[in-house]
Amino acid sequence: MRIITVSVQVLPMTADPYPVVDAAIAAIQSTGIKHIVTPMETVLEGSWEACMEAARAAHEACFSNGVQKAVTIIKVADDVSTGSTIDDKLAKYRP
Repeated sequence: MRIITVSVQVLPMTADPYPVVDAAIAAIQSTGIKHIVTPMETVLEGSWEACMEAARAAHEACFSNGVQKAVTIIKVADDVSTGSTIDDKLAKYRP
């Protein structure tokens, strides 16, 4: 199975987006996928299917938490020869 990394940023269109973003992160966590929460986005690692399922869960969490409009930005990093893991991308920045 090839591993990809995906960044997911939900932008709930509401006056107080932070509780909705928290719910979106909780939805990602509930999928069990490997992830890292950063100040601007959450980075996922797994199969294409698992990453897209987690991204969709985050997007849908916006609506199940009362938002009428949301934008979700998804970026995919893929390397068919070696895979694309979070640890590979961060290794050179760690002591």
